[in-house]
Amino acid sequence: MAQTFKMRPSSGFALISVALCTHNGARFIGEQIRSICLQTLPPGEIVLSDDASTDDGIEVARAALRECERAKPGLSIDLRVIENLPPLRVTKNFEQAALACKGDLIALCDQDDVWHPDRLARIAAEFERRPELLLLHTDARLVGAARQDLGGSLFHALEVKPFELDWIHGGRAFDVFLRRNLVTGATTVFRRSLLAQAAPFPVEWLHDEWLAIIAAAIGRVDVLEDELIDYRQHESNQIGAQRDSFRRKVQKALASRGDTHVKRAFKAELLLARLLALGDLVAAETIGKVRDKLEHQRFRAALPPRRVTRVVPVLREALKGRYQKFGRGVRGVVRDLFESV
Repeated sequence: MAQTFKMRPSSGFALISVALCTHNGARFIGEQIRSICLQTLPPGEIVLSDDASTDDGIEVARAALRECERAKPGLSIDLRVIENLPPLRVTKNFEQAALACKGDLIALCDQDDVWHPDRLARIAAEFERRPELLLLHTDARLVGAARQDLGGSLFHALEVKPFELDWIHGGRAFDVFLRRNLVTGATTVFRRSLLAQAAPFPVEWLHDEWLAIIAAAIGRVDVLEDELIDYRQHESNQIGAQRDSFRRKVQKALASRGDTHVKRAFKAELLLARLLALGDLVAAETIGKVRDKLEHQRFRAALPPRRVTRVVPVLREALKGRYQKFGRGVRGVVRDLFESV
């Protein structure tokens, strides 16, 4: 099933791998493959893990790579294909692709984006310069289905704050990720050695947020604030990026609580269990922060159904600083006061 070319060394690394996950990706996959081939520092391999597609996306990817080879003599990228029946879904599909990679660095890749030509070169240089770096992510340019500029960036859509970037740059990525995830897989590259601690990925977490928080718990994570990919937004996105309007924020504040906070508490339990299992790799202070996060999520999950009876406990929790430490501050307070059952 694999289309193979000779592999060439990439930078100072034995190999740079691309973990590409697809599902009915024929519409855009050819353009993504071409953008990978056009890198100033091409990868050594692409591991394409396809999740029960019913279209011809795999053959489109192979054809695009053959076309690149004809246009670029000497290009040497190994394409290996894994086909899943039944589908693994997003988190486990990316886990499978990453575990199949051989490279020292693994670049996560969606089927519908387009990489800027210097993406891998810029990121690989950071890893070479900084041996302690485990994971690096970047901003992205938001584009439409036809790659028209949507006039914004991924970080703008996520409402990333300057202090969050400063904390990540300053070695406090774990504190940021306990509040919320800012790492989008399509922009992420990490050292393959991280998989020894991060795998298996729990299905309750998205692959990118799990990799990011585990990396931040045991090592160094950083961010490049440059837009190094075109992050395509279209009707078939499994996970997209859109900045909430004021109206949408109000709708969320009044929406049903459902089991959101129960799920978040369970995610915190899974994180705590994994970090405890890693023993001396994780600082006691880090374990303490996760325990506090878990206590906060359990508090939110257990809030009474009547809004009026939530006021006093929510304000007490706010005075402890936990809404700011483990969420988005006032926004979380408002949601807990006004969400319906």
